[in-house]
Order: sequence, then C-alpha cells, then structure tokens
Amino acid sequence: MRELILGGARSGKSLLAERRAQEYADQPGRKVIYIATAQALDGEMARRVAHHRARRPAEWGCVEETLHLPQRLRELAAPDTCLLVDCLTLWLSNLLFAGQAASQAEAGEAIDCPLFREQTTALIDTLPQLPGHVILVSNEVGWGIVPMHPVSRLFADEQGRLNQRVAAVCDQVTLVAAGLPVTLKAPLASA
Repeated sequence: MRELILGGARSGKSLLAERRAQEYADQPGRKVIYIATAQALDGEMARRVAHHRARRPAEWGCVEETLHLPQRLRELAAPDTCLLVDCLTLWLSNLLFAGQAASQAEAGEAIDCPLFREQTTALIDTLPQLPGHVILVSNEVGWGIVPMHPVSRLFADEQGRLNQRVAAVCDQVTLVAAGLPVTLKAPLASA
C-alpha cells in the first residue's frame, strides 16, 4: 500500500500520517520507520524538527535522508514495515538547491539537473515496487497567489508536478484541510 497525504501548512497532514502509521504498527509484528527529509539549517527549522521528534512514539525507528530518498526506501522497505516519509516538499527543496536546479531554470522551463531528474524519476519508479506500507506527506502549495520570485514559482511548479506523479502511483491519496481528511483516491476493492 502506498499512500500520499497532501495539505497546506499546519493542515494536519503530518498528524494524520502519524495516526495511520500507528494504526499499522498496532498490529502484531509490525513496525514504523520515520524518514525525515528536513535539514535544520536555522533555529526555526530546528524547532520544527524537535516538535515532530517529540510527538513520535519512541519505538519508531527514525532515519534522516535529505537527497537519496528512493535508495533509502529500497533499503528500508519490508513486508512488516510502514515507512513514513515527512515530507516530499522539503526533499524537493533539498534537490532543487543541492543540484543547483534552482539557479538553472525559470518557472515553466524544464530543469536540466541530473540529480533532480534522477532522484524524482527514481522515486516514481521505486514506489510501486516496495513491499509493506509507505506513507508520503507533501504540501499542496499551488493554491495561493503566483509567487513573485522566480525560484518560488519554479518550486511551486515542480511541487505540483511531483505531487501529480506520486499520486498517480499511490493506491490512496488524501487531502487534509483544517484537520479534516478528504479522500481523493481510494484503493480498489478486491474482487
């Protein structure tokens, strides 16, 4: 099962993902590994990371992966494991700046950055092959005004594209607004 949970800032998407991961872990013989994509580059982000860390159950594993997410998913996936990735938004941002993609393209143009292209394509190719349960959290960023800065427009475009590609390969997609989940895509019922 692959699940994408989308929402805006402070929508409750991470809380929903954590609840679903805990429901998985409550079954005998199952475990959760939290994959954190954030980099605590300033005080604000350090506080956000600490907040997320404090509310996670102590028995969950935790791995940090800022760039090579598909490889890490392949390493950690197992039939008895739920991988919770929080979040694709920070991972995408890391890729845009690590590979210098953010300085190479304008919004609407194709990004010519091997790191960015390889990692995003590998994620889409990897997700359907993984055993166990995978929950991916991502921001829905394109509902506001068009950003003034070119890098912000580029980011919004690429986040929207990534969310579409991930949603297409996930079994379930949920949008969270004001703490309320709305199912956008549900698993097909077995015959």
